[in-house]
Amino acid sequence: MSKLKISLFVASLIPAVWLTYALLTNQLGANPIEAITRETGLWALRFLWITLLITPLRWLTGWNKLTTLRRMLGLYVFFYATLHMLLYLWLDQFFDINDIITDIIKRPFITIGFFTFTALIPLVITSNNAMVKRLGGKRWKRLHRLTYFIAIASSIHFYMLVKLDKTEPLVYIVILSVLFAVRIYNKYKKSNSIAVFS
Repeated sequence: MSKLKISLFVASLIPAVWLTYALLTNQLGANPIEAITRETGLWALRFLWITLLITPLRWLTGWNKLTTLRRMLGLYVFFYATLHMLLYLWLDQFFDINDIITDIIKRPFITIGFFTFTALIPLVITSNNAMVKRLGGKRWKRLHRLTYFIAIASSIHFYMLVKLDKTEPLVYIVILSVLFAVRIYNKYKKSNSIAVFS
């Protein structure tokens, strides 16, 4: 493993370590359960945005080695999303299946969050080289386009979760829109280049 990967691996664990320390030392405010649940969800979102940033950065810098970091970042999305889900199931619902099902049905942002987390699972299962070979490059890429659905659904989940000041979720939506716009522009530019040279 390269030094860059090791550094990124350690840096990506810092939020989890800090949140654990903050919880144990009562630094998460009047409602620590709500705070740590929300923060783990936010870190899942942040890592998802960083993962989506890798491709535009590679286009901009020409540094193809950046793609080797994408898988690790994607796994950290799942790591923080899993913490977020477990905290909700454990500290909020106490693993009561009936209450969890009722909550998923009655509260739309919980419904979206649940299905978003579920959509992450096939991406994690197929994130290794063996599965890429087994599925084939085209099918694997098609499956991993689920990332875009997950990003949109996560933004909606966060927007619906925030009751008063919507500034923060709107900032995340704007960043995602820029990341999508860059991809659309690059695809348009490539198709125009092909048309010119064909």
